[in-house]
Formats: sequence, structure tokens, C-alpha cells
Amino acid sequence: MDLMKLQNGSDIRGVAIEGVEGENVNLTPQIAKQIGCAYVSWLAKKLDVDAGALRIGVGRDSRISGPELADALMEGMISAGALVTDCGMATTPAMFMSIVFPDTNFNGSAMITASHLPFNRNGIKFFDDDGGLEHEDITEILNLAGLLNPAPVNFDVLKVDLISIYAEYLRGKIADALKPLNKGDKPLSGLHIVVDSGNGASGFFVDKILNPLGANTEGSQFLEPDGNFPNHIPNPENKAAMEAIRSAVLNNKADLGLIFDTDVDRMSAVLSDGSEVNRDSIIAMIAAILAPEYPGSTIITDSVTSDRLTYFLQDVLGLKHLCYMRGYKNVINKQKELNAAGVVAPLAMETSGHGALKDNYFLDDGAFLAVKLVIALAQAASQGKKLDSLIEKLPPLVEEGEYRFKINDEDFKTYGKRVLAEFKLRALDADYEMPESFEGVRITFKSEEVQGWMLLRLSLHDPVMPLNIEGARKGDLAKLVEIARKLTDGFDKLDRSCLK
Repeated sequence: MDLMKLQNGSDIRGVAIEGVEGENVNLTPQIAKQIGCAYVSWLAKKLDVDAGALRIGVGRDSRISGPELADALMEGMISAGALVTDCGMATTPAMFMSIVFPDTNFNGSAMITASHLPFNRNGIKFFDDDGGLEHEDITEILNLAGLLNPAPVNFDVLKVDLISIYAEYLRGKIADALKPLNKGDKPLSGLHIVVDSGNGASGFFVDKILNPLGANTEGSQFLEPDGNFPNHIPNPENKAAMEAIRSAVLNNKADLGLIFDTDVDRMSAVLSDGSEVNRDSIIAMIAAILAPEYPGSTIITDSVTSDRLTYFLQDVLGLKHLCYMRGYKNVINKQKELNAAGVVAPLAMETSGHGALKDNYFLDDGAFLAVKLVIALAQAASQGKKLDSLIEKLPPLVEEGEYRFKINDEDFKTYGKRVLAEFKLRALDADYEMPESFEGVRITFKSEEVQGWMLLRLSLHDPVMPLNIEGARKGDLAKLVEIARKLTDGFDKLDRSCLK
């Protein structure tokens, strides 16, 4: 088969097991073995070393196809000559940190995961000491894998309890930050924090981090790894998942609720009153935590963050806001680029919950972000405050909508670019305000008649043009929808039936 069909940006993803009608398995153990072999060859070439000198770690999340794929991937790596360590149940950020930690100090690592996708899917994320591999690296590995047929090998790999090493690292961050509270080895005593793991890989956050530090975690739920995901999809963007953690916070009268995706590179939170801290608000919260340490710095977000967030970051916190592009690798790479050029950018974060910190290897790590929230919660409580005081000046969301226009043209990218060009010309003719946009066309409205913003962009891979709109006052959304309708009139291959 064409292995390039498994590429999804800078990740590998496919259907690993039967169980969903119409979805045929295309990520088999044999293919994983070929990919493992190819990764070793790629890494040896990049580092200019013999494959036998490479030490590589392999971990997985709770998916039911994980153990078999991990074994196959490791067999492929061993057949290529590498020394491989089985890290067992792990997280995506922990697998990168396995390259950093002195106890492991791998040359490279791999994580078997498909993030929040359904139970039948799985995939592979690769790391080296520069971080997650880039799109072109995965292309090279898959091209090479298609040419390989690794011989079977008998192997007995080393094993390491990586998640305990990783948890100790995170636990130490909390303990060090809260030493001024003078609460000894239980700095979280008196705080009630509930966690929803969605049966993913994040259950360790309760028994290896929060409980040892003295937190009350009663009411935490779905901590047991179960790749069938019987309760809800482990995804902070999923409404059912967010309602589950929200209910847990309210029912247990907790101070904070934390929810992670399957492989723990994303997170969101719920405050004590049931308010969801996700999308714009989670970015605002983390930025507010970082602002005192990085005054005047630049916060990088994806393109669909709101004008409300820009106001909060710039006018309230005194920071700069770079509203960049969608895709967690895009915002992280821009963050690395700016810091290398001398522009301090401590946070790059998507509305999806992917957030990378300068002081954590530019790694999108949901557990590390949760550590930041837990520290801020304890510090606020010591001053008689609540965590929501950090974002009390973030204007509330009033009205919003996302509309996805299908493009009925085989050359959808060319057609979509024509739509964007005309959309921009019409906006200019109407004298609308258009801030700098790195993706699509964005318009801001500040008149007495209508207030809010809209962003029309072209999907990277699909024949779709998403339109995001946010109204600043009741009734503004309907007015902005009408403006959007006029700006997109006349394109017969653009299906706007969703605009109602």
C-alpha cells in the first residue's frame, strides 16, 4: 500500500483495528515494523552515527492496539541495529523528555498514539533532541519504510518506568514553586482538585503528583486506562468530555478540575463555579500566569483566537499578541523562530489546548500546563483569592458561530484562493478594518452598528472554507452573518447552505 496515506502533518495516523464500518485497517504491525526500521536509518543519518550507537525509547497510550504496534515498532528498530527501551504506558510529552532526562538520555523516541481520535485509530509521533519531527521528516521516513522488509528478530527489550520519572519531574516543579508557602512536603493541602482522564494515559497525575503533594482528589474519574474509551472521548474540545469534568467539579465542590486528551499533550480546566477554561480563556489564564515573569513578551496563538483575547493580552496584561496560523507545529515553530531572533515569546498556544512553554523545551505538554495552573491555584488560595481572579478582566464570550463552506470544485485550493482574494477586495471597498492575518482574511468591526470579528480561511487538506464569527453584543452575530453573506455572494461552487 501507499504508506504516504498514513501521513498527517508531522504525525503518522491510520486505522489500526477493525470495528468501524467502512474504515479498513491500514496501520498494521508489519507496517509499524517497517516504519521503526526506517526511523532508525533516518536518525542515524541525521546524527551521522552507526545505527548500533542509537538508544531509542518507545511508549504508548491506552489504545487497545497499542501493545501490538509498540512491539512491532520496536522489532523494526532492533532489526536496524538500535538499542531499544520499552517505556510502556506513557505520554507524548514524557517521550520527548526521555531524551532530556539523565536517567534515560535516549537519542530518539516514539509514542504510539492517535491523540483524541476514535478507538480504532492509532498512530506514531517521533522525537529527536530538536523536538517533534517535521512534516518533511515524516515524508522521508515513510518513503524509506515503503522500500523495507525487515527480517524477523528475537528480542527482549529493556524496560523503564518512564511515567514515574516524568511525574517526579513535574512534582518537583510544584514543590519548588510553592516552598514560600511553608507547607512542607504537602504544599497542596487544603485544595480540592479533580481530574478526568477519559480513560487515557493521564491517571498518573492524581496518584503520582496531586496526592503525594497533599491535594484532595476525591471525585476524580475515568483514571483507569481503557482504549475502548467507554465514558467519553478524551478530548478537551469535546462537549461531553467538558460537561463530565464540569459536573465532577460542581458535584464535589472542588477548587479546580483538570481534563486531558489521551496522550496528555493537551489540557483544559474548569473553575470552582463550573466555568470552563478552554479555547481563549485557557490561553488567557496561562498568559496571565507568565506575564509577571515575562513582561512585554509576545504570546503566539492560532488564527481563530478572538479579539477579546487580544484586548486582554495587550491592554490588560501589557503583552503582545501574534495571532498566527492553525496547527500546533506552526505556532511552536514560530515561537522557536522568534526566541532565536531575540524576541521573547514564552507561550505558543492553540485554542485546541496545545500549549508550548519556552521554559519547558518548547514542548506542548498538557501536564506541564496543568502544573502551572495548580501552582497558580495554591498561590491564589494563600492570598485568599480564587484562580479566576487571573482572568476576571477577560471580556466574556457573547455570541459565536463557525460555518464550514464546502467547495464543489476539483481544484478546491485554486477556487478557495479566488474566493479569499475577492472577499478581501470587497472588504477593502467597504472600508472594513482588517488586521494583519497570516491565514485567510480577518475583519474587525467596532462601529455602533455592529461589533465583533470574522475570519474566512481555506482548509489545508479539505475542500472546505471555515468561517469563524464572533459578535461582541447580543444581536451582532446575525448582523455579521449577513455581512459575510454579502462578501461571499456570487460564488456558485461555494456551498453556503450552513449560513442560516
